[in-house]
Amino acid sequence: MESAHYFSASPAGPFTRKPLTVDLAGETRRLQTSAGIFSPEGIDKGTAVLLAEVPAPSPTGNLLDIGCGWGPIALTMALRAPHAHVYAVDVNERCIILTNENAQILGLENVTATTPEGVDPELRFDTIWSNPPIRIGKDELHSLLKLWLPRLAPGGSAWLVVQKNLGSDSLQRWLSAEFDESLTVSRESTSKSFRILRVRKASR
Repeated sequence: MESAHYFSASPAGPFTRKPLTVDLAGETRRLQTSAGIFSPEGIDKGTAVLLAEVPAPSPTGNLLDIGCGWGPIALTMALRAPHAHVYAVDVNERCIILTNENAQILGLENVTATTPEGVDPELRFDTIWSNPPIRIGKDELHSLLKLWLPRLAPGGSAWLVVQKNLGSDSLQRWLSAEFDESLTVSRESTSKSFRILRVRKASR
């Protein structure tokens, strides 16, 4: 766990970029990271499970990464769906800067990293991938999911990775109870102590 409060807008300490080498979408990528963000040293276990387990994102339309960090999920979506547009949201200004810069490093023009307020509220998303920030607290997490999950496009799916001992099963129950029949919640898989939850928006 980072000592910095990585889900604050302006984390403490200097914003000093450092190199990061990781595998994304089947190739080694040389990117940038920094202290004061989530998992600055690489891809955390939950995100790795998500990227390994979920099916390919929608090849077109709008895609969303909730809580982007330095960008592993958003960048993978953009690499796998070059004809879609990927929105990456975070409250941490360093995450927004790093994700945009890492997209530039990879030559990706289909990534927009911004604050949640920077996304047009009329946009609808064909695919959402997220390793949601469980540690912000239950009330804040629920508010976050109530903000984004109803923005799924008809027929779209959100895929969430949540560690079992951090409340994946209780979150699944809450999701099922919170939303109307237009959103269907299911547990798709379990891997390395993580659950993959899927939230599907009914087709028109």
